Amino acid sequence: MRDRLGQRARGQRGELTGPNRLDRGKKGSKIHLVTERTGLPLAVAISAANTHDSLALEPLVRSIPPIRSRRGPRRRKPAKLHGDKAYDYSHLRVFLRGCGITPRLARRGIESSQRLGRHRWVVERTVSWLAGCRRLHRRYERRADHFASFVAIAAALICYRRLTK
Repeated sequence: MRDRLGQRARGQRGELTGPNRLDRGKKGSKIHLVTERTGLPLAVAISAANTHDSLALEPLVRSIPPIRSRRGPRRRKPAKLHGDKAYDYSHLRVFLRGCGITPRLARRGIESSQRLGRHRWVVERTVSWLAGCRRLHRRYERRADHFASFVAIAAALICYRRLTK
């Protein structure tokens, strides 16, 4: 059960859960992530299933660590950010430009969602890697910080597995 930017995990009770519109109103959580070009997760976060995706973009961008480059000084943020129509808001575009990031967001009512597949499959692949962790598929923890810790561990495992290949 995936959404545009993250994966939905069903859970019974606890912090950061809300009615899931895709699962007959059962409470659940949503995993948001920002990946780099090859699919390595840069930042992960969780929210209730009934929160809009656009609300998670600013905290995720702020939590991206400095990017190491081969030459010159470290860049603080990525150069571009690709996103789907859920992030097409003027205040988000202004925020991204203020951070020095070029927004490549699909525009609502103008652009076809079929063109997003060129960049979106990278995030979808990373979401499927996260879904491979049984602990994240169904939320067993009531405390949100425990669930967020398991999401961070799963992201670290993804990075480790990609490094060892």
